[in-house]
Amino acid sequence: MSDKPVAGIILAGGLGRRMGGGDKPLKEIAGKPILAYVIGRLEPQCAQLVLNANGDPARFSRFGLPVIADDVPDFAGPLAGILAGLDWVAANVTPAECAVSVAADTPFIPRDLVQRLQAARVSEACEIAVAASGGRTHPVIALWPVALRTELRRALTQEGERKIDRFTARYEVAEVSWPVEPYDAFFNVNEIGDLAAAEAMLASAGAAR
Repeated sequence: MSDKPVAGIILAGGLGRRMGGGDKPLKEIAGKPILAYVIGRLEPQCAQLVLNANGDPARFSRFGLPVIADDVPDFAGPLAGILAGLDWVAANVTPAECAVSVAADTPFIPRDLVQRLQAARVSEACEIAVAASGGRTHPVIALWPVALRTELRRALTQEGERKIDRFTARYEVAEVSWPVEPYDAFFNVNEIGDLAAAEAMLASAGAAR
């Protein structure tokens, strides 16, 4: 496994329509923003974190992270956020070879996420490693080589690609699965009702660890 540092890209660029608009990561679970849980779990695994968010960056100032916007126009989706993150990592985190991307609305991401994705990428000689649980992959939660950003920019700006799994299908991808019991570590807060479900998970012994 590479001993080079891994950077973390937290993707908060979505429009949050199913939550009635606004920033999902700033919604609270047990009195604490979802984003704070994500940072708490990811920060110990990474050399440095960056937050991808569009609009006024000041609304995230309390978290003390660099905030970068997409530079591909028209809300091109999470691939644009991943590209912005990889560009930032290339310029600011030396000698990072890879970066992990996670969604800002997944408060229970695994504490061994980077370690297991890194190990799988190396052992299976793949370019990308992606997380999975319950028989499905989570394409937004993946380990990316920083050098992939040139090809990603071409796919976004010249080919109009917007789907992560269509882009990753061009490469060898290692899939790393986590159990869904006692809880799914990749549970994401999409709707108002998911906040109560997340609070119940947090109250359980499994998610609290």
